[in-house]
Amino acid sequence: MSEACLFVPSDSHFVATDYARGPWDPRHCHGGPVAALLVRAVEQIADDGIAWQIARLTIELTRPVPVQRPLTLASHVERPGKRVSLIAAALRDADVEVARVTALRIRRQAIVLPDGANLADAPAMPPPESGRHERSGWASEHRAFHKDACEHRFVEGSWSVPGPVAVWIRLLVPVVPGEEPSGVQRVVAAADFGNGVSGALPYQRFLYINPDLTVHLLRPPAGEWIGMRASSHYGEQGAGLAESALYDSSGRLGRSIQSLFVEQR
Repeated sequence: MSEACLFVPSDSHFVATDYARGPWDPRHCHGGPVAALLVRAVEQIADDGIAWQIARLTIELTRPVPVQRPLTLASHVERPGKRVSLIAAALRDADVEVARVTALRIRRQAIVLPDGANLADAPAMPPPESGRHERSGWASEHRAFHKDACEHRFVEGSWSVPGPVAVWIRLLVPVVPGEEPSGVQRVVAAADFGNGVSGALPYQRFLYINPDLTVHLLRPPAGEWIGMRASSHYGEQGAGLAESALYDSSGRLGRSIQSLFVEQR
């Protein structure tokens, strides 16, 4: 399947293309495309007349998500409200749930903040055009999301140097054909790279897979580029975490965090 998109709708299903492949196993998706598809399901919940913004997303990658198999996707309002509401969506391979999302929505309204309200705001990242274009060093003989469906521009650190990085990421293909990805879809597609771009363990010797992704947003994202200052941390009992400060062209946007399953190969 060679469609220049992450998923192709087929009847009442979605089929992941080669562009959705992950780096660990060519039979399975990268978490970023899966997260973006789940966000799309949340965003397509029927309009209830309230201007919502997504403030928090918790994505559980409960099973490997297969490439080139029909997947079903269903979403519903888990908790209605006028100021705050919860939306849930689940992705299934036949009868097996492979991923799910819970989205916290907050009513969108203009707020005038006093001077100095954001005292803890981080310094802005240098713009994407100042970064170095780097193609992922993760070995893969197959077309894959991390090297063929995204562009990475590093302003601090590198794919090839272990440790924290500051990098801009741009999604190069749509989630589904003929549809411009939303800002939040772009955010989660980028945020799932946190543990990969900032890994401090050699991937030839270790697995460090994130079974989840949580994203908090201050406001709706703007533009194609999503910036992240990412770092990874590891415990000595097989668990770890990766955390990222998120940016867009207007400045600090939010934060993401991933739990990590760590294992020697």
